[in-house]
Amino acid sequence: MMTPPMGVSPYVRDLSATLLARSDELGAELADLIKATDIRYRDENVVPTEDLVRSCRDNIELLFATLAGRALPQTDGPRETGRRRAEQGMPLATTLRGYRIGGRFIWNVLLRNSDHTAASDEALLHAAEVVWAMIDDYSEILSDAVRETSAEQARRDTQVRTAVFDSILDGSLGDGPAMWEAASMLGLPQQGVFVVVAAETRQPGDEPLPGVEQALRARDIRSVWRLDAQRQIGLLAVSREGAIDAACRLLAAHATARVGVSEAFPGLGSVPPALRQARVACLAAAPDRPGVVRYEQESCAVLLASAPDAGRAFGLAVLRPVLARPEADRAVLLETLRTWFAEKGSTSAAAARLYLHRNTVRYRLRRIEELTGEDLADPGASGRLLLALEAVDVFGLDRELD
Repeated sequence: MMTPPMGVSPYVRDLSATLLARSDELGAELADLIKATDIRYRDENVVPTEDLVRSCRDNIELLFATLAGRALPQTDGPRETGRRRAEQGMPLATTLRGYRIGGRFIWNVLLRNSDHTAASDEALLHAAEVVWAMIDDYSEILSDAVRETSAEQARRDTQVRTAVFDSILDGSLGDGPAMWEAASMLGLPQQGVFVVVAAETRQPGDEPLPGVEQALRARDIRSVWRLDAQRQIGLLAVSREGAIDAACRLLAAHATARVGVSEAFPGLGSVPPALRQARVACLAAAPDRPGVVRYEQESCAVLLASAPDAGRAFGLAVLRPVLARPEADRAVLLETLRTWFAEKGSTSAAAARLYLHRNTVRYRLRRIEELTGEDLADPGASGRLLLALEAVDVFGLDRELD
């Protein structure tokens, strides 16, 4: 025997003990009331009637046993109810509404089974605060259980989605029914136009493309993402190849680090090679400078990034004398060379873009030729300087010698 809560008279204790013995009957009655009041509980595929009756009975037993000072039954009614409703996908507001219906039902059961004397009415009046405080406590326990279970489900769902996405990325699913099922789970079409995105993660846990999934969804571009210590990887399904340009502009607007985008491909079976392309394209972007590089559009940078040791060595071999100059002088020479190449070798156009006299640009270009031993009038030498300049940007060679 346990002590009933403060404020519960012997009369209420005895009445509760009597009602405790009818918990099966009262549980079924409460379940019918909840189903009649809330249409969501009428769907057997969401909350089966047997489950609802059991929850009602367990919670009724818990409350009446507490009021009667009896040993608690082997159940944790509110917590179990909250856990099961969360697993069944029932919204918290709906679950709490059912609990409020139960609270009013229990109070009405107490009233209709009292002997309606002045003494019993007074005893129930004093017990009312206790009863409703218990129902409030149970509701809070239920709410906590719903939130905890929902959070655990979300973690499990994320883990499952990540595992499925990893299987697509590594190609282990093949190109048959398993791939189709995986695409369905991730909300992706089985066929269409796809690209893979790889964005560099500067610090573990930081998203280099924050909010990108929602932004893409607003443009009717479905995508799935995963984040690890080195990269944020995305698989985008676009409606047509022309939409890739819009997707890349959106990626650039969200990028906080360098981002690589693969060539477009038609089926999910081609994801693994596209992932390799996206990673190389990411490495081809200038370090420490947010931007998007598309694999098929930056051939020189992608070539260097695909063989980083050789690319770094080549850049240093060609431009080391320029890179060894003091920082201010080096920056001026490299910027002049970049601009000259961007203007297709036109000294006049480069001078206009740099707001300099043509003779100043010619002087700087002659200094580069003298330092490197390369002749810009020679197509082979010009090509070597262009590729070496790409290596400077891709690998940050101008900062390595500081």
